[in-house]
Amino acid sequence: MKLNNGRQLGMILVIIAALGAAGSAAVAVGASPSQLPGFRWASSAPLISPPANAGPDFYGVKDPSVVYHDGKYHVFMTTATGKGWGLAYTSFKEWKDAPRVPIVGLENSPMGPGYRAAPQVFYFAPQKLWYLIYQGGDPLYSTSRDISDPTSWTAPAPFFKTVPEVVKQANGQPAWLDFWNICDERNCYLFFTGDNGNFYRAETPLAQFPNGFHNTTRVMQGKRDDIFEASNTYRIAGTKSYLTLIEAISPKGRYFRAWKSDGLAGEWEPPTPDAMNIFADSDNVRFDGRAWSEGVSHGEMIRSTSDQTLTIDPCKPLRFLYQGLDMAKGKSYEYIQLPYRLGLITATGSNPVSRMCKK
Repeated sequence: MKLNNGRQLGMILVIIAALGAAGSAAVAVGASPSQLPGFRWASSAPLISPPANAGPDFYGVKDPSVVYHDGKYHVFMTTATGKGWGLAYTSFKEWKDAPRVPIVGLENSPMGPGYRAAPQVFYFAPQKLWYLIYQGGDPLYSTSRDISDPTSWTAPAPFFKTVPEVVKQANGQPAWLDFWNICDERNCYLFFTGDNGNFYRAETPLAQFPNGFHNTTRVMQGKRDDIFEASNTYRIAGTKSYLTLIEAISPKGRYFRAWKSDGLAGEWEPPTPDAMNIFADSDNVRFDGRAWSEGVSHGEMIRSTSDQTLTIDPCKPLRFLYQGLDMAKGKSYEYIQLPYRLGLITATGSNPVSRMCKK
């Protein structure tokens, strides 16, 4: 079509813009799930890193768990050092302060030194106690009455007296890690993975927690790289739905997949029609400046509550604290030496969780 003057061109551009706006509104209101947008994210720079004065044997910080309580964010993490794996703590009022606050190891508490990794922290309201769940080979927990005191955590205690048969490998050794507890009105559920394509669940009545875990069941099974590790599960406020995230592996790095369910003991299904129901990966995370992280690895949502229900608010922008791998080009690393740092991704635009908002 030939345009005779600038006025015609301007009218056409206005019409195109109007059609685009109308199309966007149609997608937002009445589109099929395959037409609705999935998750999109914007990442911060690294926020929590090994202290500058810690020396070359402090390799990385990993596996964050975070709650907001009493005006502060409280972050627990795995530390990777020349001495092995341990747990540490930091706190701050605002995320902009995170790079400057000290990181304190928990080995000087009654928890003691030794192999500790992959923490999860929450407040168990029925007992008025903070719980820190972690792996020390088997699933362990410690408790505290003061989350801000890193010396207050009790000695490790096990969840299971014996290893459930379903998690034993052919050689008799268990394959279980990255333990995660969440409770509803009646029961508490301990979810975990096995680095082998299996996703498990055990349960106990709310009144018996942390004792009595039983009925350990394989919830999902797939390829090793598709259901790998670092599961985390949340209640979505104002709904009857729950969200589970599980870390997977691709040629581009680690990433997270998402599933939803109407009950913690129910079946899990993808919240989007994407082939791999992607939550966060190297393709849907935008960096302002250098893309410092290879993929999105072990992390946790910023919750709207600190209690055992692990609730997230779909009416507020989702935020996810994750471990990012900031490797130097051409350098090789032992696994414990991988330079993991903690960063924050914030959801941008509509996504399967935000569309559950009832406001």
